[in-house]
Amino acid sequence: MADMQGARHWNENNSRSFLDYGRYFVPERERQIDMIADLIPAAPGGLLVELCPGEGLLSRALLERFPDSRVLALDGSERMLERTQTTCRDHAARLTTSVFELADRDWRSFSEPPQAIVSSLAIHHLDGGQKQMLFADLAAALRPGGLLVVADIVRPPSAAGLAIAARQWDEAVRSRSLAIDGDLAAFAEFNRLGWNYFRNPDGEPIDKPSSLAEQLAWLSEAGFTEVDCIWLFAGHAIFSGRKP
Repeated sequence: MADMQGARHWNENNSRSFLDYGRYFVPERERQIDMIADLIPAAPGGLLVELCPGEGLLSRALLERFPDSRVLALDGSERMLERTQTTCRDHAARLTTSVFELADRDWRSFSEPPQAIVSSLAIHHLDGGQKQMLFADLAAALRPGGLLVVADIVRPPSAAGLAIAARQWDEAVRSRSLAIDGDLAAFAEFNRLGWNYFRNPDGEPIDKPSSLAEQLAWLSEAGFTEVDCIWLFAGHAIFSGRKP
């Protein structure tokens, strides 16, 4: 999903591309944000954690939806955190941001157990073993009854599934480009950057999506209950699990 040939880690050039084009490239973006917020249980004064907030649209939605809660936004990109702070400036008193490395484990304990941890379009940068460890660590960190919600690209296990996901993502970006700008310039950039993972699933080393079935199983193995996928389109899924 990046334009950096041979890059093995997300960098600020990747961040710039996502900030410039995320509104075109993320299928049903606004609907995804609403669904994630709908899943989260209300808890007055609780802590909500977002991993890799990008430009901060989901963090802002959470701050608006839960006016008694606080949001901790963690990202490896200073540029992303600056944008998140700007996006959430009307709720600055309830937002904390911090730089982290997603694959590290030292950030996975918090000053208080979160009521929810959410992540959008980030966890696919971890390999399968790293995802399993992340899910286990987050299960331990959440408060009882707390929720983990992941929105991410998932890899279909078959060639037919990859082809369908690729076609749907192209169609989604084409439609958003026309709806937002009335032209196909953003869709042309989507193709130029090679952003559609499903067209060349083994060509970009920073992208390591696992199948949906694998990740639902790993959530269950980590101890989550009510494990479910509530939305799947264009190779993008929203899935979640609750800590007993």
